[in-house]
Amino acid sequence: MRTIVSDRLLLRPWQDDDADFLLDLESGSQIVVSSGAQPTTMKTRKDALASIRRLRAIEHPIHGNWAIATANGRLVGNLLLLPIPPWPEQSFSGSNDVEIGWHVHPDARGQGYATEAADAVLRDAFGRGLPRVLAVTEPDNHASQAVCRRLGMTALGRTTRYYDTINELFEKLPS
Repeated sequence: MRTIVSDRLLLRPWQDDDADFLLDLESGSQIVVSSGAQPTTMKTRKDALASIRRLRAIEHPIHGNWAIATANGRLVGNLLLLPIPPWPEQSFSGSNDVEIGWHVHPDARGQGYATEAADAVLRDAFGRGLPRVLAVTEPDNHASQAVCRRLGMTALGRTTRYYDTINELFEKLPS
């Protein structure tokens, strides 16, 4: 998987040495709330290492799941750009929907990292020919909705098409 660089950030593949950070990032109770119909919480370092192996296995010219690090190497979050199947998954039938999503560690929030990381990945993806990207947020996740607006994404309203729950849907097309 490729590395993407922005002014302050390095979006890079996950490494085994990142397991403690990933466990800390993904073990919070808020993750359970925002993980869709069948939420799971990361509980052990072994879970984190298994997740890192799955993330590293993504071999695609556009899609990926990156660790977000500052220029000095401090991990601050993760960013994904992956296919998003409609719910229920049985009705997927060849959908080309691709979702961008981010999760910034609470200690690093409010510094523009999500917006900067997502913007870098969007520019890279559109430069590689991706025709459209979606973002799906919980209705009360105003922080992520603000990131969507800063990215120039268009609010499409509420939907139940993904994750078997009501979400706010945003769309970004290449400019």
